[in-house]
Amino acid sequence: MYVLSEQLDTDGDPNVPFRRYAEYLAQNRSRFPTAAYNLASSGLLLNASDPRCPHDGWLEWAKFEEPSEGERHEIRSLSLRVRLLGAYHDRFIELFYPQVFSYAMSNPHSAAGHFDWRYSEIRLSDKGNVIHEIEWAGPPGMEARWIIEASDVQLDTFPLDKV
Repeated sequence: MYVLSEQLDTDGDPNVPFRRYAEYLAQNRSRFPTAAYNLASSGLLLNASDPRCPHDGWLEWAKFEEPSEGERHEIRSLSLRVRLLGAYHDRFIELFYPQVFSYAMSNPHSAAGHFDWRYSEIRLSDKGNVIHEIEWAGPPGMEARWIIEASDVQLDTFPLDKV
């Protein structure tokens, strides 16, 4: 991991985790799907001053879709779409994972929701799939965490009045 809370909440040069992450992305560029690489390398996921950044966004919904094919609809795949209200409350941010291979979502204090999207990073699994790890803020020791392994991740934003 490179730019999650464990790496950022340390003493020393605060730029080191970001440099290491940029090096990791550059070294693995050819292994990433284009959309995931462009998102990860753009800095958008880490630039809280950009209204398109998910940082401090609030979860509106997460929807899994399981389209099927075959005579008995037995051939299935899984995709995920996540919508956030942007931190500036002026837009929605949507992330789309076209094919999800695995996921883990934990929230030990869910009565109050997920709180704010805190940090996230995109990296590759041992199998070469995209991993998007997301940390949600919460009371100390009660943060939510999502780990999504997928074929790709795409981010789109649009004004609230375009819903």
